[in-house]
Amino acid sequence: MASELTYRGGSVAPGSASNGGEYSPKSSKPLSWLARAARYAAAEHRPVFALAGMLFAAAIFTFSSPSTLSPSEPAASVGFNHLAVSGHPSFRESVGGKVPLGLRRRALRVLVTGGAGFVGSHLVDRLLERGDSVIVVDNFFTGRKGNVAHHLQNPRFEVIRHDVVEPILLEVDQIYHLACPASPVHYKYNPIKTIKTNVVGTLNMLGLAKRIGARFLLTSTSEVYGDPLQHPQVETYWGNVNPIGVRSCYDEGKRTAETLTMDYHRGANLEVRIARIFNTYGPRMCIDDGRVVSNFVAQALRKEPLTVYGDGKQTRSFQYVSDLVEGLMKLMEGEHIGPFNLGNPGEFSMLELAKVVQDTIDPEAHIEFRPNTADDPHKRKPDISRAKELLGWEPKVPLREGLPRMVTDFRKRIFGDQEGSTESAGGLS
Repeated sequence: MASELTYRGGSVAPGSASNGGEYSPKSSKPLSWLARAARYAAAEHRPVFALAGMLFAAAIFTFSSPSTLSPSEPAASVGFNHLAVSGHPSFRESVGGKVPLGLRRRALRVLVTGGAGFVGSHLVDRLLERGDSVIVVDNFFTGRKGNVAHHLQNPRFEVIRHDVVEPILLEVDQIYHLACPASPVHYKYNPIKTIKTNVVGTLNMLGLAKRIGARFLLTSTSEVYGDPLQHPQVETYWGNVNPIGVRSCYDEGKRTAETLTMDYHRGANLEVRIARIFNTYGPRMCIDDGRVVSNFVAQALRKEPLTVYGDGKQTRSFQYVSDLVEGLMKLMEGEHIGPFNLGNPGEFSMLELAKVVQDTIDPEAHIEFRPNTADDPHKRKPDISRAKELLGWEPKVPLREGLPRMVTDFRKRIFGDQEGSTESAGGLS
């Protein structure tokens, strides 16, 4: 009885009974198995053909994409530039030549503690101008909402009312830790809170940086040198600080913050930077914060005597806030831990500063001498050789150029148009 092979495709096998004879391989045509295989694959293995189509399309897309390499640029250089741009934050600038499109500096997500304060708000301005996204954390003890109100409509900016002595969870690439009252009036007001901010607040921010792998910059102070016996002060000088004085909550608090920062670097391999900031002035300073520049400017504008404590021969160095912000950003983006002195080496006695204020605001302003405060340093002047050499930074704005800008801001806030003042002070209410 003749056997009959019926294909699932509905056709009858060649050489079957329907063709009038027994099936025999010899009766099939040469290479007829190819046709049968093709029909079988087409009927049963459609996914194979779908995969082949996708691979074919991917090949066409790959070979038709324009190359980012110029003819004269070797392939190896693209790999190096890619690492330089998208890898470690400090290597984001191209080593040389033109950076290919799409490999430019990656925008960062940056946390600024104390970002509504005097220095912090100017730093926020620069970071946003550079294209980064910025989160400000501030409890507004000395910071002002009006300092950052002009950024509220910026989608890359947000502000959180929070005290750094309490932990917070955020995802950022860099942390600028500025949170702490910096003027004697403010840090003496609640000394226990001041040292908690310096110690517990710094611990919380270091812990956050460790958890998320962020680079951490601590803004320390020239107060770590105390009443220095070395002049000018270099970073290797250990200082002359009273550990139980009325300024110790700030002086020793910042020294402890530096210790914690270095211990996290050595023990947890955390990327850290330390800046020691010297006297800084400029717009947005608190008007009555007790610091000498803001005191003199506010008093001269109000036609009050300029109060000089002691004999007026104690010296300070004054840097404009834009110079400091430039130094902080160079330090964060650089490869050196620090500490680095960031200040203007131009040295003025208190009487010389009073004369500059008189010349700028009111030549008729007179000086009133009062007893000096406890633990007031006699001399303060930074040696910035290290910052010049390793960061390529030095201040550019002299006192006689920067002071008028500060006076304009103070005049507006003290006497200026009430509508503008109200809007500035209540921007976030």
